[in-house]
Amino acid sequence: MTGPENMLSKRIIPCLDVKDGRTVKGVNFVDLRDAGDPVELAAQYAQQGADELVFLDITATHERRKTMIEMVKAVARQLNIPFTIGGGITEIADAEALLNAGADKISINSAAVRNPQLIEQLAKAFGVQFVVVAVDTKLVDGKNWVHLNGGRLITELETEKWIKQAEEMGAGEILLTSMDHDGTKAGFDCGLLKKINDSINIPIIASGGAGSVDHFTEVFQKANVDAALAASVFHYGEILIPDLKNELSRNGIPVRL
Repeated sequence: MTGPENMLSKRIIPCLDVKDGRTVKGVNFVDLRDAGDPVELAAQYAQQGADELVFLDITATHERRKTMIEMVKAVARQLNIPFTIGGGITEIADAEALLNAGADKISINSAAVRNPQLIEQLAKAFGVQFVVVAVDTKLVDGKNWVHLNGGRLITELETEKWIKQAEEMGAGEILLTSMDHDGTKAGFDCGLLKKINDSINIPIIASGGAGSVDHFTEVFQKANVDAALAASVFHYGEILIPDLKNELSRNGIPVRL
């Protein structure tokens, strides 16, 4: 597609959770199993028609491990689509190193909660479009609260309020993961996604719960998010991106084919 339609195309984003240089996937962030070499997987997804990729170094936050620059360089050599990297980014220097290694965007989660000024600093240093704020949310006593450390630690931040604050401080995009839905393959949290999407002006990437092609159709139709992200359904070949995009297109959802 060319012209204005391209601006409206919904994005399909495989997410690669990386631990010790391998791609892994678990249910609700535990019981991790190996899903292959991230660089090879990335190249396969690009060929299949993924619009972007997200790499999350899942050990970086709670084991204080710096994100692997070498992997980013290797991925950048292989890929012709944008990719985001997250995990363990706590200061401008971390982001700069990843950007220089070839990442297109960086994702911050815990570090942004602990130091909201970091969002502003990154947006000023590199531009708003470079900064993705990842938010892990869980329903507790009828309210959605921001959680850290892969959903293990509850904060005092209400999810919707935090996302609005992140937008005000310069986040270019929100990657919203429902921890209640993550790994369940029962569908995205369309109600929450719609509510938040209606209240902010920056793109939302929906994450957590994809189990079928219909779930993608549903999240675009019901919540009108800009992008949908998934991991295991792509890694284990349960959903093939060309099939998914053809089905979305048949349902009148604009995608890059």
